[in-house]
Amino acid sequence: METGFPTADTSGVPRREFDPAQRTLAQREAAKAAELAAAGQAVSVTTVRRMRARYRREGLWGLVDQRATRRRSPLGRADERVVAAIVQALEEQRERSTGTLSRLRRSVGWILDETYGAGMVTVPPVATFNRLVHALADGKGLLGTAAQRRSHASRPAAPFRASVVLRPGEVVMLDSTPLDVMVVLADGVVGRAELTIALDVATRSVCAAVLRPMGTRAADAAVLLAQMATPMRMRPGWEKALALERSVVPYERLVSLDARLEGVAARPVIVPETVVVDQGRVFVSSSFLAACESLGVSVQPVPPANGPAKGQVERTFLTIRHRFSQYVAGYTGSDVTERGGAVEDEACWTLPQLRELWEEWLVADWQSRVHEGLRHPTMPGLALSPNEMWASLVGVCGYAPVPVPRLEPVPRCRRRSGGRRTPTRHRQQRLLRPVRRLRCPRRRPFRDRTHRSTDPAPCRHTWAGSRRAPAETGRRHPSHPAAPRATAPSRRRGAGRRTAARCRRTLRHVEGPGRVPAQRRRERQVPRAGSLPHTPPRRMRRS
Repeated sequence: METGFPTADTSGVPRREFDPAQRTLAQREAAKAAELAAAGQAVSVTTVRRMRARYRREGLWGLVDQRATRRRSPLGRADERVVAAIVQALEEQRERSTGTLSRLRRSVGWILDETYGAGMVTVPPVATFNRLVHALADGKGLLGTAAQRRSHASRPAAPFRASVVLRPGEVVMLDSTPLDVMVVLADGVVGRAELTIALDVATRSVCAAVLRPMGTRAADAAVLLAQMATPMRMRPGWEKALALERSVVPYERLVSLDARLEGVAARPVIVPETVVVDQGRVFVSSSFLAACESLGVSVQPVPPANGPAKGQVERTFLTIRHRFSQYVAGYTGSDVTERGGAVEDEACWTLPQLRELWEEWLVADWQSRVHEGLRHPTMPGLALSPNEMWASLVGVCGYAPVPVPRLEPVPRCRRRSGGRRTPTRHRQQRLLRPVRRLRCPRRRPFRDRTHRSTDPAPCRHTWAGSRRAPAETGRRHPSHPAAPRATAPSRRRGAGRRTAARCRRTLRHVEGPGRVPAQRRRERQVPRAGSLPHTPPRRMRRS
């Protein structure tokens, strides 16, 4: 219609019906409408005129039907004032308990009345209001349960990406959770246990775990760090397939570097570089921070109530519940709606027995199970297990044994003629006989007490003694993960006599030769700055 030629090529003779030299624009438009009607596309002259104008303005895109490309608003023709009131009401109820849409509709009505006056803006009908709320809230974390709304609100603002971890121990996440299993505690009472784990992000290996009654202490978190750098011993009765020498790791090469790995279970030995912890008082305590400082570990706390910041360890707890807890007698379920009627009667495992089951499951199932989030560095299509991932990365990053210092706290226990007595145990080793009833070279109230250091998990090893005269006691159990490799002094010939002589020399050096009378001890006391000298009280005579 514009040039008279059927194509863009203007060479030749134009068609007579569309020749601009012989036909007017109205005649050419009528001829095109008649041609389309003869071809089976009945259109009017007005439609042809409109499409010709759009072609001249937009080109070939102007001839495309725009109804398929038209953007539609999910809110339709809703009043902008009502939309703003709904968004305000949704934001206000984010931290409140979960309510119904009827409560939300009443809140929107109150907001409109306060903002624009009573009766000035009406609330849409119930069906229209519900569609409008779902159009505004779906996918934005404004509806759902209170836990879902808090989880969505704690996500970091975009843009963000997951951290890339390439070395074992580069990032280790620590967290505690109540285990959904009822156990028989030491006093015979049935209760729940608490599980604290250390998860290596690079290999998804559970490097260490502490299972104890509810109420994790700072000592448990410190022991967790020591267990990570200590190999797990094979337990009596375990299958030989659970040993490290039967796994995929380069066993001979690792044993040549670290003799402690001989005959241990197939669990990686990983020393953390950075630990990610929450704001729990156990992980921000001075004892835990001092233990991390002694190992050269940096502590990275996450924001409060921010589960996605340590999502790997949270997902691990869910897998533990699905693959371990629900198969143990006394399983309680994740909440009261899933709990059975006689869970306390089903509980038959003590805490040490449950710990043995947990350690065996950890080596047999978790460390050898293929994890979809672990991919081979050079073959992304191949999924690996935690042990296979550790074997792949340790060949690149290397392995260096790290001696673990004593990280447990040093409480004090009272020495009696019958032995050392703690709140729950009474020890009568021969090594402690020479130091019974002796005073410790310290000020009150710890003069008649000694230091003790124990592993709060399976208590199979104890260190006792004063600062100047240490004495080691307790038999080293082969299943104890923190047992030292060196031979205990109590097993060497004459070790008890030498230790006792060392204790006597230390105490003699502190207290001096012989006994000092009470009057001379009082005279030797030096008053502190700002205090009055000590004067013995006078005896009152009877009148």
